[in-house]
Amino acid sequence: MNLAKHLNTFGQYLLQRHGERVHKLALNASFTCPNRDGSIGRGGCTFCNNASFNPQGRQPPTVTQQIAAGRAVLAKRTGAKKFLAYFQAYTNTYAALEVLKPLYDLALAEPDVIGLSIGTRPDCVPDAVLDLLASYRDQGHEVWLELGLQSSFDRTLRRVNRGHGFAEYVDAVQRAHARHLPVCTHLIVGLPGECLSHSRITLARVLELGVEGLKLHPLHVVRGTQLANEWRRGEYQPLALEDYVDSAVNLIRTTPPDVIFHRVTATASTEILLAPAWCNKKWLVLNKIAEQLGT
Repeated sequence: MNLAKHLNTFGQYLLQRHGERVHKLALNASFTCPNRDGSIGRGGCTFCNNASFNPQGRQPPTVTQQIAAGRAVLAKRTGAKKFLAYFQAYTNTYAALEVLKPLYDLALAEPDVIGLSIGTRPDCVPDAVLDLLASYRDQGHEVWLELGLQSSFDRTLRRVNRGHGFAEYVDAVQRAHARHLPVCTHLIVGLPGECLSHSRITLARVLELGVEGLKLHPLHVVRGTQLANEWRRGEYQPLALEDYVDSAVNLIRTTPPDVIFHRVTATASTEILLAPAWCNKKWLVLNKIAEQLGT
């Protein structure tokens, strides 16, 4: 089924805005995270595994090489001729401006790259970085700030070792909006100790801030994480497919139609996925969500 018939998808937004299909090129620029390097903590979030971004554990190719490789795959698969450089792995604003700007500039120098999508944490977006991103947008580039919030409940954020609270997220969104930067907020459904009511409250708090985009993710258990240890001990039970679909549909239906959904599920490779097994079946999940939205 066509999900775009039932909600405002990022792909449709880009098509309408740019007159042709635009695809994201996911990039790993070898950043780390303050929750890993000791600045605020060690070990990272309880659900995060290095291999999910870099399965071979090797130094990733250069940004230019990654763009070339991604372009070749997507052009063959979809025929796309325009792309967004998606700095995805870890915290992509967690460096000095002298480091960030050349990387962003390198991506934007590619003639078919029309903009940037920057994945980061709410506590790692200083004003200087926001000013830089706003300058790209002022030049006509498509620019999105993607903030990983996951939950608005500080108790949950402590439970999964996020290293920041909801207040940092509010501050980051307000400063981004002051510069007319659109924000896409990442939310995880099925976090330890949470149910649908928690997700609904988190969504309401996020929407109150006027964010332009959302990503919904089911929490899945991958190898090499603290969450995996908790799952093995029976301390965490992942959502069943039907429960995630019900939750996602509920959240989508309570979201204003002008808010853009960049994603409504997430997957992990079979090499690292422990549970639930359905999290490696992207189209099964999307089709079930579309089907339920259509009823």
